Amino acid sequence: MMTSVLVGYATGYGSTQEVADAVAAKLRESGHEVDIQLVREVKTLAKYDAIVLGAPLFMFKWHKDAHRFLSRHRKALTDLPVAVFALGPVQDPHNDQEWEDSWGQLKKEFAKYPWLEPVALELFGGKYAPEKLRFPLKMFAGSAPATDIRDWAAIRAWAGDLAAHLEPEG
Repeated sequence: MMTSVLVGYATGYGSTQEVADAVAAKLRESGHEVDIQLVREVKTLAKYDAIVLGAPLFMFKWHKDAHRFLSRHRKALTDLPVAVFALGPVQDPHNDQEWEDSWGQLKKEFAKYPWLEPVALELFGGKYAPEKLRFPLKMFAGSAPATDIRDWAAIRAWAGDLAAHLEPEG
């Protein structure tokens, strides 16, 4: 039986969508039937056997659309395997404190959903593109340079490992 997977994502500036696309492609390679969609546009989860949810941490807050998705689809999500990824740290070179703080914030965000036990939870490096920032954030961006520390090999490896965890039970 082919597993039907929704890769739902929230994004502020587009980089989480790029990661969601890579995850979806890897899951398709593993034999899953995959739809990819912005979580704010998802109306029902009825046709899916599993869910992958991706959203960025921005200013140490998880994207509001991810929170709304979890709240809106709580009943369905309790019966499905759910995997979650977040994009967080953006500093280059690697900053251990930023990674530790981002993991702490992600765990704090998930503490709001004690009913949800993801089959996988991962934090990837993110992308910082100051030219895409909108007012008022643009005013506070300072002179930090653009960075992109998304590790595509790690993202694809995670998605490949994830494939087996998304099989429905029974």
